[in-house]
Amino acid sequence: MKAVLLAGGLGTRLREETEYRPKPMVEIGQRPILWHIMKNLSTQGLSDFVICLGYKGDVIKDYFLNYEARVNDVTVELGSKSLYSQHSISQEDNWVVTLSNTGLTTMTGGRIHQIKKYVEQERFICTYGDGLADIDIEKLLEFHKAHGKIATVTAVMPTSRFGSMEISSNDQVTRFAEKPKGTSWVNGGFFVFEPQIFDYLTSDCALENEPLEKLAGDNQLVAYKHHGFWRPMDTFRESLELNELWDSNKAPWKNW
Repeated sequence: MKAVLLAGGLGTRLREETEYRPKPMVEIGQRPILWHIMKNLSTQGLSDFVICLGYKGDVIKDYFLNYEARVNDVTVELGSKSLYSQHSISQEDNWVVTLSNTGLTTMTGGRIHQIKKYVEQERFICTYGDGLADIDIEKLLEFHKAHGKIATVTAVMPTSRFGSMEISSNDQVTRFAEKPKGTSWVNGGFFVFEPQIFDYLTSDCALENEPLEKLAGDNQLVAYKHHGFWRPMDTFRESLELNELWDSNKAPWKNW
């Protein structure tokens, strides 16, 4: 089964980091967040990836084309026919990565529409290239198969940016919670799609709008409720928080 990663957005809310690189290449512990997503998925048996490129997609291409040289010790032989010799093999030696140019301003549904030829007539997982979670992929797939629908979306309750207070009738604070979870389910990515999803996509659609709305209207969309860790990297603050989790060895998404 393939995993499709949406990695083409402009990342305007993280402008401090994305002026010179795409958001999926912003690092957590000296590795791009995209690598963390792929590592988590590959540890759960998904190692065949299709990455939908857009804004500064050449940075992502260069990263994977030169991956072995980046992560291993090498000896450079100047003037030789073989440019360098490699002294070890990366732990990602079983990854297959297809890098697809899906357009600078193409919307999410349009990007998936363009990579139809790479997933063929197979069920596939799809997620965003800027969000981390400790989702159990096997349980997600079991849920999807049991419902027999075209699409499953992972629903999450994001943590609030602010602390919450409960205040009594005499204005006394009775309870204070620092950054509690919200009360509404939102789209957390980590979709499972059957091949029929392409009947709902066009070259210029946003997945989150008409396609998902139509799937819901056709009774072909179910929600897998994830109660564990989920965090997007939309802002510089969230980038710092994810790095703090990694540096303190408390990263919930690290399953390797």
